[in-house]
Amino acid sequence: MAKRIFVTGATGAVGSTLVPLLLEEADNFVWLLIRAESSEHLKIRLEDLFLFWNLDKEQEVSARNRVIALQGDADLEKFGVSESVYAEISSQCTHIIHCAGVVRMNLPLEVARQHALGSAKNVIELALACQASGNLQKVEYVSTVGVAGRMSGIVPETWITQPRSFHNTYEQSKAEAEDYLHQQIELYNLPITVHRPSMVVGDSKTGKIIHFQIFYYLCEFISGAKTHGLLPHLKDATLDTVPVDYVARAIQWSANQPTLTTNKILHLCSGTHLSMQLTHLQTLVRDKMREFDTPLPAVIAVPSVFFTFLLRAMMPIVSHTTLRQLKAVPIFLDYLADRQIFGNDKTADLFLVNTGPSLPPVKNSLEVAIACYLQSKSNKN
Repeated sequence: MAKRIFVTGATGAVGSTLVPLLLEEADNFVWLLIRAESSEHLKIRLEDLFLFWNLDKEQEVSARNRVIALQGDADLEKFGVSESVYAEISSQCTHIIHCAGVVRMNLPLEVARQHALGSAKNVIELALACQASGNLQKVEYVSTVGVAGRMSGIVPETWITQPRSFHNTYEQSKAEAEDYLHQQIELYNLPITVHRPSMVVGDSKTGKIIHFQIFYYLCEFISGAKTHGLLPHLKDATLDTVPVDYVARAIQWSANQPTLTTNKILHLCSGTHLSMQLTHLQTLVRDKMREFDTPLPAVIAVPSVFFTFLLRAMMPIVSHTTLRQLKAVPIFLDYLADRQIFGNDKTADLFLVNTGPSLPPVKNSLEVAIACYLQSKSNKN
């Protein structure tokens, strides 16, 4: 059955991978909400997407006939689109997929809330309008495993209602947005699935991703290349990663399975058994860097407190790019202190029993993602 799908965050990592999958279904029609400063900027951003998708000629012609780019913002009332466009979407839309998000860890709380909670309220408002028109079939909401904050133990695939503290304002605002969604689902019986990805990396087969995000900064950091080999003791800390194509296919699958996934929380992550120890990731990263002839210092592990002191001393004398990466390091150290793991058994079982997507081998995915990043850096040089 043909779907008319409203997508936010199409220019982000998950959205840019998801949209081509939605267009594989020949009758699907997609509205893409894109932040842009002008109609000309909107066209440029849409063309950038088509360039990233690299479709063949027939696929591109078909896609262009079934995609409408809308200048707007998920944070704005009615997404910042005109009344007539909003009315058209409200009366026709069958599926809403909310991928938009501002992944900045330490924004002022009110700003972070506007991004996370404000956009969630706009999604619910549109869902209610589509429900009133009789067309709404499903809402896919992309959250994060970070909503668990500093919760200890295995983070469950359920609504998290207990009081907890957070590492940063990003986590807190996303948790508040989930609380709001939970209330609205119970009030209005809305068909929503919440997707909680862990740290998203490139495509499991190609390594391709539209933006190199926080994972790649972490790789630079734990290699020692940016810190003259000085690193904090990693001990037995682990990192939960997930390839972007798996996340996108899970959302696509969920949209096609409303009876199976409505009101469920899916953990799109490596989980308790497959998350990689950071010491193993460090070895993998350094091995890949050597393949690209990257000079690497010997690693000197020091206590975290001492490393933080050295990091502050380094910041005034490094390049702007390195400084931007090093500023993210205290966030990593804060996460590492908690030894947090994310359960995904229920999600994996749901996918297994109902021919959902399979998580690609974690080590292979990371190798491909890191190689793609290093190749990109090499090409720029």
